Amino acid sequence: MTRGIKTAVAGSTLVTLAVLAGSTPAPSPGRPSAPAMVPAAALVPFDSCADALAELRAAARASVGPYGFGDQAVLRATVAAEGARSVAGAGAAPEAAPAYSTTNNHEAGADEPDLVKTDGRRIVTVTAGVLRVVDPVSRQIIGQVDLPGAEPEHRWATYRLLLRGDRALVLADDDVTIMAGEWAGPASTADEARLLLVDLTGPPRVTGTYRIRGRTLDARLTGDTVRVVVRTTPRLPFPVDADGSDRARTRQHRTVIDQAGIAAWLPEYEWTADDERHTGRLGCDRLSRPDRMTGSALLTVLSFDLTADRLGDGDPVGVAADASTVYGTATSLYLAGQRPPAGTPRWRPDTAEQVTEIYQFDTGSSGRPRYLAGGSVPGWLINQYALSEWDGHLRVATTTGDGWGQGRGSESTVRVLRNAGGSLVPVGAVGGLGRGERIYAVRYLGPIAYVVTFRQTDPLYSLDLTDPTKPVVTGELKITGYSAYLHPLPDGRLLGVGQEADGQGRTEGVQVSLFDVRDPARPHRLDQWHLPHGWSSAEHDPHAFLYRPDTGLVALPVGTGLRLLRVNDDKISEIGQVTHPSVVREAARRAWLGPSVRRSLVIGDVLWTVSEAGLRATDPATARSLGWIPTT
Repeated sequence: MTRGIKTAVAGSTLVTLAVLAGSTPAPSPGRPSAPAMVPAAALVPFDSCADALAELRAAARASVGPYGFGDQAVLRATVAAEGARSVAGAGAAPEAAPAYSTTNNHEAGADEPDLVKTDGRRIVTVTAGVLRVVDPVSRQIIGQVDLPGAEPEHRWATYRLLLRGDRALVLADDDVTIMAGEWAGPASTADEARLLLVDLTGPPRVTGTYRIRGRTLDARLTGDTVRVVVRTTPRLPFPVDADGSDRARTRQHRTVIDQAGIAAWLPEYEWTADDERHTGRLGCDRLSRPDRMTGSALLTVLSFDLTADRLGDGDPVGVAADASTVYGTATSLYLAGQRPPAGTPRWRPDTAEQVTEIYQFDTGSSGRPRYLAGGSVPGWLINQYALSEWDGHLRVATTTGDGWGQGRGSESTVRVLRNAGGSLVPVGAVGGLGRGERIYAVRYLGPIAYVVTFRQTDPLYSLDLTDPTKPVVTGELKITGYSAYLHPLPDGRLLGVGQEADGQGRTEGVQVSLFDVRDPARPHRLDQWHLPHGWSSAEHDPHAFLYRPDTGLVALPVGTGLRLLRVNDDKISEIGQVTHPSVVREAARRAWLGPSVRRSLVIGDVLWTVSEAGLRATDPATARSLGWIPTT
């Protein structure tokens, strides 16, 4: 890897108009470079439904290609060949509750939905369409409820939940696409996001439901209010069996767009409360657009009060834009996504088209979020950990160039943005990170950032962002392998979970690295735990990772089981392994349940592990089993 670092400072004349664009050949380290520009991504409302329809059609016509919108090309080919494709914060616990772990969230005050939640008095899980409540003292299931809509035809649904007091909100997404002689894209008539409000004061009881066309992108719980982000693609009946050249197929698709009404874009919804049933559709007066629309997706933000006994209509607001990443703090919600190039697959865009648009909403008070600002940065995000709000600024880490990090001009940059008159604009940037590589992990800790890039070796960069106008790289550690998730530890240490690799970049199994980052100029690795040929879901899902600072316990899913490690001072030691049995379930929705341990949590001095087969209580100091609760 060739190292080159550059720093850029935005001038005041750029404050409301533009943000830093892609990296250019780096000058000498520390020397300012002239920034290229991309337009800010402000939101403006539509004047009327007619105005909305005209602009949505125009944007869709410009974005559509011979195989639909961007990534629909791959989906369409698969579906045509197969004929069909199916494609939760803890509530305030009473003082008597023992100490317990919470979901491994990105930010304090913004709880994220997950497969299991606890308030110390009970464990609430949702698997295969069933919500269960477990008493950690008696180690028994004390209540369960079959969730509406979990019939066999919904067997591919995914479930997550949020918990607040005696209310649980379950987020379910159906992933069934039914072919009927026409192609409607990833969000067909069978694509539906479902929310279920469950009362836990007695036996679990569903008191309200909400259904909306689209897919749940993510959600955040701040205080008593849940914000749910739903992504919907337009319902356009593009013909499956279209013949002719790519140009002819594109013309046919544009004809379909020209004939579509506003209902093709605006999602309809239905909500219930006991025997009541209400329906509606996102209104044009609730819809805004960025300066550059793509016409291929629409985002709806719903708000629900978890202290209420019903969900209501969600007070929806919509953005005629696309996003793949949700990042939330206690006071802000950010939606970020790569701007899709017109008529080309989003999964492999031209490097000149790599732009990520970001929209910020105020969620500091209850109710509907208020739009604050928008902006654009060159490149693409690895996940929500590439974003961080701190001291009135937003830090963003992106990779530009070849998206697969294969040495074709890729490099990474950390930019610092601030809200100026409704635009997220740059005040500083540091680039040239990992030339010929891509970002694998990012972690911000106050004014410090750590960035991992990888292709053959793993440079761990440490950056000082104390002065947002002059971010600088302070240190670099190059080792084999990479970390895909970084977790802060006390006493200036950092834990990385990822893969070991040889000198050519070929992965060799899961590894956990303990870094000493107390000296910003000399980050170094203290110890490493490595399991050849192993893999961990925590590499791509931080919710699967558990760390207890009081004992140094690290619980890490590896393969189908869970490895228990202990981190003390400068050493990593292995305690043992937790496994779950495989079981056969007679219910139609799933006949066989594998033993994969998906989550772990601690209540008092007991470690609980969760799989679709059941829950196991374990002594975390010895890995000795204390009890098994099957969920069959």
